[in-house]
Amino acid sequence: QVQLVESGGGLVQAGGSLRLSCAASGSIISINSMGWYRQAPGKQRELVATITSGGSTNYADSVKGRFTISGDNAKKMVYLQMNSLKPEDTGVYYCNLKRLGFAYWGQGTQVTVSS
Repeated sequence: QVQLVESGGGLVQAGGSLRLSCAASGSIISINSMGWYRQAPGKQRELVATITSGGSTNYADSVKGRFTISGDNAKKMVYLQMNSLKPEDTGVYYCNLKRLGFAYWGQGTQVTVSS
């Protein structure tokens, strides 16, 4: 079993910054990747950024140049540094972990960007 706990969400003005953290625990060997997804009201969940166990990263076009994903393998943590936030970044941000063909999700953390 895998547990993911997110933290760091909140309310911020446009142009501001937030840093999200995700702590993984449980059966967390053989991780393929970890990442962040988000879901805005009335919209489908979408990929924000991922990082593989080897350190390769992937970003949604909408966040490239503004968000940075990083991981700490020893601490089983993944982070998302979000700069130059825009109102359209508002949503619930979910931590994701993939291993052995399965995907695991955290409970989500709310990010609200006011204009």
